[in-house]
Amino acid sequence: MQNTIPLAQLPFSQACENNKHVILTHLVQWLSHTTQVLEIGSGTGQHCVFFAEHLTHLRWQPSDQPHYLDNLQARLQHYPLNNLADGIELDVSQSWPKLVAAIDAIYTANTLHIMSCELVEAFFVGCGKTLAPKGCVAIYGPFNYSGEFTSDSNAQFDVWLKQQHPLSGIRDIEWITTLAKQQGLILTEDVAMPANNRLLYFTRT
Repeated sequence: MQNTIPLAQLPFSQACENNKHVILTHLVQWLSHTTQVLEIGSGTGQHCVFFAEHLTHLRWQPSDQPHYLDNLQARLQHYPLNNLADGIELDVSQSWPKLVAAIDAIYTANTLHIMSCELVEAFFVGCGKTLAPKGCVAIYGPFNYSGEFTSDSNAQFDVWLKQQHPLSGIRDIEWITTLAKQQGLILTEDVAMPANNRLLYFTRT
């Protein structure tokens, strides 16, 4: 398919460029035996094309809400990788699409603080229903600990988030781990990342 939109004209996230290398160092270890990854909220597509390029042993399935898919797909057209699928529509609050292959890993970055609490709960329920036995979930983003922000910049970011949408906000790690446990997912690693973010790795045994 001919590319109709030059890369330079597509939506671009500097944060994705800044964090993709350090995230990859952990995904290389965690996803070493993974075959099918479902990414929730692929956004600009910068993460999925980068990770698919470097994790050639697995198949990466991008997804997002309908209004993001055109730009996501436009970026994917610039990266004709055998292990990178076309983007699919996925709203965590609706029935998740039935995929041909079993999903043994789910990845999402910078999404849970944008979602409402209800949608965060729906995300984990969807993970529980979709993830194969012994699968894993990797989540990147900012989190609070014991109800406290980990930095002044995160506190300021939380104010900004709520100004954009009052139901958004940085989530407490204790609540997140509780939701995960309800789906049989245990927090195995919690890694400090640049810019006061975390990379959470949940496994299902």
